[in-house]
Amino acid sequence: MTIINSTSEDINEIFRLYKQASDYQRTREGVVVWPTFERNVVATELAEKRQFKLIINNSVACIWAVTFMDADIWEERNADAAVYIHRIATNPEFRGHNFVATIVAWAKDYARANDKRFVRLDTVGNNSKLIAHYTRAGFSFLGLFDLQHTDTLPAHYKEAPVSLFEINLNTQADNKASR
Repeated sequence: MTIINSTSEDINEIFRLYKQASDYQRTREGVVVWPTFERNVVATELAEKRQFKLIINNSVACIWAVTFMDADIWEERNADAAVYIHRIATNPEFRGHNFVATIVAWAKDYARANDKRFVRLDTVGNNSKLIAHYTRAGFSFLGLFDLQHTDTLPAHYKEAPVSLFEINLNTQADNKASR
């Protein structure tokens, strides 16, 4: 298992995994479905080395993107030193491997290497199974929030409140867990 930056050669695979994730979301009752994401946004993430992939046996098993700023979602909390994880999509051939735990371990190291105090992510809606999954992976569930500025966000952010999650790397419990 290896985690590396995705490259521009991966863009078709990234969009294939996004489509498969959206198709899967459609099968789940009460889940907000991802829209089709803008290709230019992903191309920028690739150029800025903010898209990552987990490789197993030469196959892309999982992908995600990161950013260090997320003001439209995190509003005043955006002032905190944080890495924000977005659009985790697992290749259906690799479902059930709990890649979120792998991503969390990676993200903690990535955040520390970039002088960040928090690892954060969000999901749209009150998806109790996903909330439980992220909290089992070590995130604190901060609650459901109605966003104030959704004009520049993908369309699904207008459909429901967001669930916000974070890991505070400075808390004693988190530091013990990472040893």
